[in-house]
Amino acid sequence: MSYKSILVVIAAAWMLPVSTWAQLPAAPSAPASAAAPTVQAGPAAQTWTAAQQKAAQTWSAAQQKAAQAAAKSTVNYDEAAVPPYTLEDPLHFADGRKVRNRKQWPARRQEILDLFQREMYGQMPPASEIYTEVVEEGPTLAGFGTRRQLRMWFRPDKSGPKIDWLIVTPNHVAGPVPTILLLNYGGNHEFLFDEEILITDSWMREKHTTDGHRASAGTRGRYNRDGDRYSYPVGMLVARGYAVMTACYCDISPDPDPGQEDEDGVILQDRFAYTGVFDLWGPRDPSRDDSTTSLGAWAWGLMRGMDWIEQDPLLDASRVVLTGCSRLAKAALIAGAYDERFPLVVPVQTGGGGVPLAKRQFGETISTEVAAFRHWYCRAYDKYAGHTETMPFDQHLLLSCIAPRALLVEGFNGNWFDTKGEFLSVQAASPVWSFLGAPGLPKVDWPDPYDTSAIGPRVGYVRRDQQHGIAAIDWTWMLDFADRLWEK
Repeated sequence: MSYKSILVVIAAAWMLPVSTWAQLPAAPSAPASAAAPTVQAGPAAQTWTAAQQKAAQTWSAAQQKAAQAAAKSTVNYDEAAVPPYTLEDPLHFADGRKVRNRKQWPARRQEILDLFQREMYGQMPPASEIYTEVVEEGPTLAGFGTRRQLRMWFRPDKSGPKIDWLIVTPNHVAGPVPTILLLNYGGNHEFLFDEEILITDSWMREKHTTDGHRASAGTRGRYNRDGDRYSYPVGMLVARGYAVMTACYCDISPDPDPGQEDEDGVILQDRFAYTGVFDLWGPRDPSRDDSTTSLGAWAWGLMRGMDWIEQDPLLDASRVVLTGCSRLAKAALIAGAYDERFPLVVPVQTGGGGVPLAKRQFGETISTEVAAFRHWYCRAYDKYAGHTETMPFDQHLLLSCIAPRALLVEGFNGNWFDTKGEFLSVQAASPVWSFLGAPGLPKVDWPDPYDTSAIGPRVGYVRRDQQHGIAAIDWTWMLDFADRLWEK
């Protein structure tokens, strides 16, 4: 299977239009020449020095090796072909010592988080001061809610990267209220039909819902239209007494398609992806194998959203539902694992690189992940493509870092997403909740679709069929879990 073929498989699995993948290179390539080209594909241009160009060639060689592993592999959808594997015990330190009491858990948790920073998601960016301004406010949802648009910068002079947040609060409930925090794909204007909601000017992937690489006014209110596999029923969420706070992930950093190049032939995922908020952190060193990744940046953005919630008298920081779907579920999971301020984490259909166990080599694998989404993972992760038996970790360790806070994993039956691997991952992490004195995952077999028997008071798992996305039933499971958690 060629590199191009493996990406076509991935495109189909993620329900992307294969036509957008037609102009793919034979393999990932280094910058075409020693001259320092400028990226023209988006609003922010970046120039590389000759030293960075040389380092990037090393990066591309590593990526080519990973792509070759992907090309040699086939996607496995057969449980009988899952190889034997061993999972690391979250309650043992890397040197074999047992975590003997609750006081030792923070040290083990930090050891796990450091491992994921070195080997998978890259270094977590430092926290930043936030500087905000409410740029618009008004009634919404026929008067049942209040809409605020908050612009957030990270420099005192309000220059440089910014994130525009949409916050909708219920008018029938005395505050502070619990809040659902998430990133979105197409822009805040897709959540409501309100003409006042700003349309992001950030660069985004070209799709049938965009105007080129920009958001389209034609999708205003899209997520409240029948038939869309992504549903964000803001009216229902507000009626349940929850505020909704969201921002477009493209405001944080661009997310180019696999194989997409600039006019100089440089893969956008190798350079342009590291603009936006990456400009806050100084020149990027492409020779490092643990540099900050796009997933890390999106997680960082969610943490800055939490910074605002802590300041907002209308929002209750002790009752925050951190969620997201697909790649943005990965970002939510990472933010929830690293930042203990989030009391409830609900990743929805993360796919590989999120909740499922990588060592199962079922559906999406490390080989396909690093071939198609090279900006999501750090360079060190490439070496595990086709060699999961050498991994000193798996995703259950990341889940364990959420304990004893609440976790609900919502899965999807598509084989690519390996939702059985999600259940097994939660199951393997569950002993940490018990160790810390909280109820773990209910002791049941892998439940059938729509069977909620694996949803406990603090840890849960549930799955469904139909399409990949987030649907009304996902929100129902999520809010029912949150209501019970907070005795609402």
